[in-house]
Amino acid sequence: MDIDTSKSNPNMDYAAHLQTYKDFLRFLKYGAISVAVILIGMKIFLV
Repeated sequence: MDIDTSKSNPNMDYAAHLQTYKDFLRFLKYGAISVAVILIGMKIFLV
């Protein structure tokens, strides 16, 4: 991924920012999958 740094803050650590964003997306994906599994389990075993 290319980032245009010509108009940005030179103190910004883009590598750390991209890693944090990737980690956030991974957490979001696994969180959504976990909620879906819990809801499916509730549908099967509680109804």
